[in-house]
Amino acid sequence: MSSAVPAPVATAVQSPLNLMLTIQPGKNQAILDYLSQNQAAINAALNKVGTVHFARFLMIPGTQYLFVITTYDGDFNAYIQAFTNLVGDVFNALLSCVDPAPPLPVQQNVAAFEAFVSQYNLPTGLYSAYPNCTVVQIWGNGCTPPQ
Repeated sequence: MSSAVPAPVATAVQSPLNLMLTIQPGKNQAILDYLSQNQAAINAALNKVGTVHFARFLMIPGTQYLFVITTYDGDFNAYIQAFTNLVGDVFNALLSCVDPAPPLPVQQNVAAFEAFVSQYNLPTGLYSAYPNCTVVQIWGNGCTPPQ
């Protein structure tokens, strides 16, 4: 009989976000066009946030649903604050096409935006091949972000 104590399970530093938004009737194409025209600026802003491992916008075909799916490091409120500061205008444009929407602009209504994201986030598990590594640590090990 072994009396060995199992090793503690490390807490992942990464968290998933699965924001489910309902698009207003007739606004699907406007959202697709906006995302297509602004993808480079969105990517650059996400690099500046410095805690985002992955991010994508997913419109479910034949529905009025748009998902914002990300994997990020650290505290939810700090993430939303950084996201709001650097990608706020993207969300102002997108959220003007959804119902319900939080008070806009998000930069002036951060607490309301945090509450909105919490309310419409669909919690899930998250597999990560590197659960204890932050984006900054990954960059520091030779895998640098695009310039």
